Amino acid sequence: MPDGMSLRRLSARELRRDHDFQVRLALWNRERLALRAPPQDWQGELVAEIEMRAAETAFIEAARAEQRERAFEAPRDADGFVRWFEALKGNGPGQGDRLFDWLESAASYDDMRWFVAQETAGEAGFDDLVAMAQIKAPAQAKLELARNYWDEMGRGNAKGMHGPMLDQLGYCLDVRPAIETTLAPALALGNTMTALASNRAYGYHALGALGAIELTAPTRAGRVSAGLKRLNVPAKARHYFDLHAVLDVKHSEAWNREVFASIVGATPEAAPLLAEGALMRLQCGADCFDAYRTYFWGREGNAPS
Repeated sequence: MPDGMSLRRLSARELRRDHDFQVRLALWNRERLALRAPPQDWQGELVAEIEMRAAETAFIEAARAEQRERAFEAPRDADGFVRWFEALKGNGPGQGDRLFDWLESAASYDDMRWFVAQETAGEAGFDDLVAMAQIKAPAQAKLELARNYWDEMGRGNAKGMHGPMLDQLGYCLDVRPAIETTLAPALALGNTMTALASNRAYGYHALGALGAIELTAPTRAGRVSAGLKRLNVPAKARHYFDLHAVLDVKHSEAWNREVFASIVGATPEAAPLLAEGALMRLQCGADCFDAYRTYFWGREGNAPS
């Protein structure tokens, strides 16, 4: 992994594509967020954590700098901010990527298995991210995050939990994702989301990033689901994408109204921070799509005819 000085010299794009760096962050995140017993060498673990937190923060600050100029353009009034944010569905990084047309209409079964493996390995767990992001949030925003979390948890029904639905698709496709064999941009996406949600200094960024997922996921989810259906993947296994193609539309409308409008209305200075988080998340996605296209089609980026 690059040392502190090297990290400061690398761009956000370079860090998102540094496989060794992203693997180490992903392994650290998996360990530190797991339920476990206290370490015997707690002092040694704290020293190691300081090193990793410094690396994580350098990564996030580079990503913030990359998006700061555009994020600063976000309006400071509630209605204006929501309009600016909703426009990201058309003009945000990675939107309308031709990869998803191809996944829907032409990808092979093995292509789809590889895609699902990458997406699963880079998934940080939306339910856990929302749970961390809601800490000390204003009441109106907190209530919407609670409703969103309840949906993610299947409204109390284990069969309706969203995380296990994605796992079910992996089982059906015989996909066994592993951090070490996942592309760096896919790991960077999960590492970015974990960093924002787990560090309260980036609390507004986390809300912006989560809102960006709700805003932009439905169209892509629908196309992936259509591709899975074309490949005769059972409806039960593809239910995760079917559900998010519909439910996230409603989630996004509520998130924009209850979270963004309420926060910007009360705290206008939060607008560029929310915007930074949204743009950071969308840029991570755009990098993933670019890396996936390169894997599937080669450096020229042209889909096979």
